[in-house]
Amino acid sequence: MIPIMVGGALTTCAMAVVGYLLWPTWGPKVSSSPERLPVSVGATLFNVPTMAVRRKIQRHSGPQERVDLSFTFPALEAPLAPKHVSADTVEESIQPIDRIFLSISAHHDTLAPDVRVRTIYPRYLEQTSPPGQDGLTARAFRDGTPYSNEDLFLAKAPNLYARCTRDAATPGMCLSERRIDGADLTFRFPRSWLAQWRDVANAMDRLTLQLTGPK
Repeated sequence: MIPIMVGGALTTCAMAVVGYLLWPTWGPKVSSSPERLPVSVGATLFNVPTMAVRRKIQRHSGPQERVDLSFTFPALEAPLAPKHVSADTVEESIQPIDRIFLSISAHHDTLAPDVRVRTIYPRYLEQTSPPGQDGLTARAFRDGTPYSNEDLFLAKAPNLYARCTRDAATPGMCLSERRIDGADLTFRFPRSWLAQWRDVANAMDRLTLQLTGPK
């Protein structure tokens, strides 16, 4: 009886394996959330990639006061889910920043970013500045001002203005803002990317069009 029982058990296991392998996998893709979310910030509608939203609490459609996003650069795609990092692999996991961060927030009629560049920033800039390289002009903020230890970068064709911290214990970061109707878009990226500033400026333009395009 024992050989018969063992043989029956093996046959059952074999049939289960074959059934699993032959089970059809075709059919509609099941997703727990939509690929894009219609989000209203400052009464302005944006078409936001769900996986680009950095905070789970913001992953819903409808009105929001602020949405924080990140995209890979230069592909401008939603980043993959972060891998688990243990104490043994934390040093190996540190990689150069390859993402451009974007915050969309309601401005509530505060001073527009372009107006700030024309009227506020010049009050705190050094009187002299080195000549621009490759079409990009750098202006240093004076020490003792609200923007000390920062520089202002300006360029045209494509248009770019960015306020950047200087490299220190941590790499410098840049902030570039623009206004779309009732919302302000704040882009953040590493200062080192200014070596390819045209690519960065074009990337911000592309992201703005993608988010405000057909809903």
